[in-house]
Amino acid sequence: MKKSLKYSVLLGLTLGLVACGKAQESKKEDTPKEDKIIKVASQAPPMTDIVMVAKEEAKKDGWDIELVQVTDNIQYNEMLKSKEVDANFAQHKPYMMKFNQEKDANLVVIQPIYNAKVGYYSKDYKSVDEIPEKAKIAIPSDVSNEGRALAILNEQGLITLKEGVGFNGTLKDVEKNPKELEFLSVDLLNLAEAYNEKDVAMVYNYPAYIAKIGLTPDDAILLENTVDERFAISLVAREDNEKSEKIKALKKAMTSKSVKEYIEKEHSKTAIPAF
Repeated sequence: MKKSLKYSVLLGLTLGLVACGKAQESKKEDTPKEDKIIKVASQAPPMTDIVMVAKEEAKKDGWDIELVQVTDNIQYNEMLKSKEVDANFAQHKPYMMKFNQEKDANLVVIQPIYNAKVGYYSKDYKSVDEIPEKAKIAIPSDVSNEGRALAILNEQGLITLKEGVGFNGTLKDVEKNPKELEFLSVDLLNLAEAYNEKDVAMVYNYPAYIAKIGLTPDDAILLENTVDERFAISLVAREDNEKSEKIKALKKAMTSKSVKEYIEKEHSKTAIPAF
């Protein structure tokens, strides 16, 4: 009886230790590994190029930046809002704020990265002085970019906006239009195509979009002189993750010396670092 009891105790202890070991093993397997992948939605060069430069910087700290490239100006914000990505890099603050208002979103600017050299392009005229009366001028249809486009024309004396509207003006704020210019409101992504329309005298655009028809700011007949930092192309995240380790690591990589030098050397004609 004693031997049998001793054997039973030992067997019970052994089975208990095995079960305990398996439980610990299972617990270890169930514990998720630290997520070191940072998903960033972006649209076109130089934005996508800059993300890839930052990717190499992030590797030094053990992080992997995954570029999620989209084809329009809606997806990158929708993906960020729905938490499909951790951040995006494709817009300026006024555009982001407009999205927040329309979609009840909580996106936030983490860091301005560069100022794009925006302006007007014409296939038929070499200076704004040549623009004829009643000429058609294509400008962005969204409110945030419309205000910027009109502010440039106001600055150059082609139109006069209501006093104090600054970059927030709309077509309703045009008080004087001496040449009786006709404004065409066009989606930002379609402005490059408007450039080739035979009856369009001048088109507003960003370097990233006008590049697809082979143009750079050097070809512009009118460039923005006064830079408003609100329009800097910025790294954007959400209120719920803006202080996370991922976003801190991403900001560090995006504001690295390598990124700044890349913008200055490779995109000096189209962009100016904003950090």
